[in-house]
Amino acid sequence: MKKPVFLVTGNDLAPAALALLRDYEVVYAGKAPTEDDIVALCRRHDPVAVIVRYGKVGAAAMDAAPALKVISKHGSGTDTIDKPAAAARGVQVVAASGANAAAVAEHAMALLLACAKSVVALDGRMRGGHWDKSTHKSVELEGRTVGLIGLGAIGQRFARIADAMGMRVLGHDPYAKEVPAHVERADLETIWRESDAISLHCPLTADNAKLLNAQTLSACRKGVIIVNTARGGLVDEPALLEAVRGGQVHSAGLDSFAVEPMTAQHPFLDEPRIILSPHVGGVTADAYVKMGVGAAQNALAVLNR
Repeated sequence: MKKPVFLVTGNDLAPAALALLRDYEVVYAGKAPTEDDIVALCRRHDPVAVIVRYGKVGAAAMDAAPALKVISKHGSGTDTIDKPAAAARGVQVVAASGANAAAVAEHAMALLLACAKSVVALDGRMRGGHWDKSTHKSVELEGRTVGLIGLGAIGQRFARIADAMGMRVLGHDPYAKEVPAHVERADLETIWRESDAISLHCPLTADNAKLLNAQTLSACRKGVIIVNTARGGLVDEPALLEAVRGGQVHSAGLDSFAVEPMTAQHPFLDEPRIILSPHVGGVTADAYVKMGVGAAQNALAVLNR
């Protein structure tokens, strides 16, 4: 008898996750599947579950898989899944929330430190034969204020790191019921006005698209550092570039972008005060296992009800 199918929108899954799916056939969509690729595979295999790593899963894919019961995110962000379409079809959407929290929080702090300490610029200068000890001044983070937008598992872990470094932590999240004692709740206007650095840790929604734009960036302290390890759509990219070049923003550390992969002609590539990484904040060997196991367990929990 043919096993029911799990479709993975990627080219692999952690062995520990695969062990949980031994009663299912696992089909991979490849390294960078398009929506059409995913629809075709759904039509061919009629999966009972989809584990989403890359690409988008929309209504067409769901309609191509009448056996589909659950869509499980390999990670926490579900903005690449059409949740209203899933709800209308009785398909449950679940996420491995918190599985990559440590990885993303560490990466966000790495980007903040790289900006504050001019790590990339100084490395380039030294490789060019320069020794800037007598002229360079970095930004000291102790005693500075960092504003966090989003206080989920990632935001709260970042807050712990910042607090341990002696930073004042402001946090904005209308959905957070409990906030640690070292985080001061703040509205967005206070975040803009009082933060020396701002780090984004919220999901992308229709309401917060381009949250950081020309208006909000102009309301920030001059010389603010911007860090985004969440979703690229939270930032108006031309406005950020202008704010960096104009000096309103000291520097930015970005791990996510409006269009991914980033195009070869993107203007960020020519701005040395914007530090870039290819959406790898949650990509560590440990997080890969935790996200895979979490995604598999969450899907099986729905199927086994």
